Amino acid sequence: MEPRVLLDAVYVPSEDIVAREIEGELVIIPLTAGIGDVEDELFSLNETGRVIWDKLDEKKTLKDLLEELSREFKAEKKKIEKDVAGFLKELLKRGIVIEIH
Repeated sequence: MEPRVLLDAVYVPSEDIVAREIEGELVIIPLTAGIGDVEDELFSLNETGRVIWDKLDEKKTLKDLLEELSREFKAEKKKIEKDVAGFLKELLKRGIVIEIH
C-alpha cells in the first residue's frame, strides 16, 4: 500500500536509522531488520533531499515546510508540494521517516 502524505502532518526521521555525512554526502543506515529492505540497505540523499531532510528536524507540518521551501527556492508551491510528497512517500515506504501527531 502506498503511504499517504498529509499537509497537516509532521514527519520526522525514524529512531530506527542513523544518518551520517560521508565525504559530503548524507547516508542513511537502517538499525533494525526490515528497514531498508525495499531496495538497498543504504540510502543517500542528493542536495535537494538533504535540504528537506534537515528541515524535518524542525518538527513543522508539511504545509509549513512547503511554504518555507517555496520562499527559500522562489518556486511555485504546487511544484514543490509534488516533489516533496514524492520524496516523503519514498522515505515513509522505507521506514526512514515517520509521521508524528
